[in-house]
Amino acid sequence: MSKTMIYADHAATTAMSSVAYEAMLPWLQNRYGNPSTLYSLARDPRKAVVQSREVIANAIHANPSEIFFTSGGTEADNWALKGTLFQHERGKGIITSAIEHHAILNSCAALERMGYSINMLPVDHEGVVNADALRSTLASNTVLVSVMLANNEIGTIEPVAELAHLAHQMGVLFHTDAVQAYGHIAIDVDDAHIDMNVLQVDMLSASAHKFNGPKGIGFLYLRNGVHIAPLLDGGGQERGMRAGTENVAGIVGMATALQEHMKHMAQETKYLNELSGRLIDRLKQNGIDFRINGSNNRIPGSLSLSFNAADGEMLLHRLDLMGTAVATGSACDSNDSVLSHVIRAISLPPEYAHGTIRITLGMDNTVEHVERIAQQITSILHH
Repeated sequence: MSKTMIYADHAATTAMSSVAYEAMLPWLQNRYGNPSTLYSLARDPRKAVVQSREVIANAIHANPSEIFFTSGGTEADNWALKGTLFQHERGKGIITSAIEHHAILNSCAALERMGYSINMLPVDHEGVVNADALRSTLASNTVLVSVMLANNEIGTIEPVAELAHLAHQMGVLFHTDAVQAYGHIAIDVDDAHIDMNVLQVDMLSASAHKFNGPKGIGFLYLRNGVHIAPLLDGGGQERGMRAGTENVAGIVGMATALQEHMKHMAQETKYLNELSGRLIDRLKQNGIDFRINGSNNRIPGSLSLSFNAADGEMLLHRLDLMGTAVATGSACDSNDSVLSHVIRAISLPPEYAHGTIRITLGMDNTVEHVERIAQQITSILHH
């Protein structure tokens, strides 16, 4: 990142940490053996994969045998949904929420075209899935519920533990897309822990590039005893469940980046909440009319802001010209049909909805950065 640029779109992707980068290099050059082979050059790569799997499992109190490496969150989401449904006859169904990532929504659309049933849960104005809505939607043909742990646009953390408990009462499996949450908030999947915060999920998806790891690597947590069909046909890698030569460098990079995040999670949470609070305070002091979208219980550093009578796309481009990278929660057209599905789902008033941007801060952001962002937004809106 250049010295003049402010990167405030960490929910889209993050810069790889220097520690993760250095950890990957040996596996790209001198120690390049295929871990699935039997000769000595493969021993170190195989050991690195084993050790990385342990790190990733320990972070959520899972067993290493429950972690399956994938190319990222999209593949893991596709696998969880299709791998579950493909074991059932047409007509069986999935329940999901209206604000899921497109990796879930488009997988559901594909399954619906194949003859499977899809039911969509609404959310409240904070983007929270209501347990009563799930209870009333669960049916005899439901085989899977998939609700994200944290929303990628508004940051809302969903009551996944409660929702998973409801699904299990009906004998239904539960998957959560944790791509936006893993590495940023504490996650526990171990039912042996007597704690209301234990997620109780059967499957969980994650992706390394959201927590300063490399792109192109992620995993699916699959609870022991839960059976889904493989998504890819090929070799017998990942205990015959996920074909394709293991991305050793990516796996090591993911585990290394995760260790860094786990070590500093409490510090990161405190710092990012302070930065977010400072940005909000500055905008209020500057007399800006805006709304903060989502729940107060959200991913640290995640802000979806909707500005009255503004154009989110215009804001994004103007900020970009000023050297600040943010995302938009709505398209530039003023028609409701082009608002993001998340912004539509939380029923924002149209005078605010079209002026939505997403600012997601990271540990490389500073107090000076948020002061500049607030000043830039103020100058654009008061121009």
